[in-house]
Amino acid sequence: MATVNFETMDVTQLTEEDVAELAVRLEQDDYESVFDCLNDWHLMRAIAFQKPELVEPYMYLLDLEAFDES
Repeated sequence: MATVNFETMDVTQLTEEDVAELAVRLEQDDYESVFDCLNDWHLMRAIAFQKPELVEPYMYLLDLEAFDES
């Protein structure tokens, strides 16, 4: 399973298909190392901040919760 280095990727150029493939990898959770999984998770998180409309169907993979800081 090939992962992508999110630090060198232009997240704004990703398509819906790219995000769907990433989501499938995360759902299958069949990585050779935990670091490969973390790379994909961080990529999905970066996409969520820069292009949230692409990640909306997969937000459950990020396990993000809103916090009330007040």
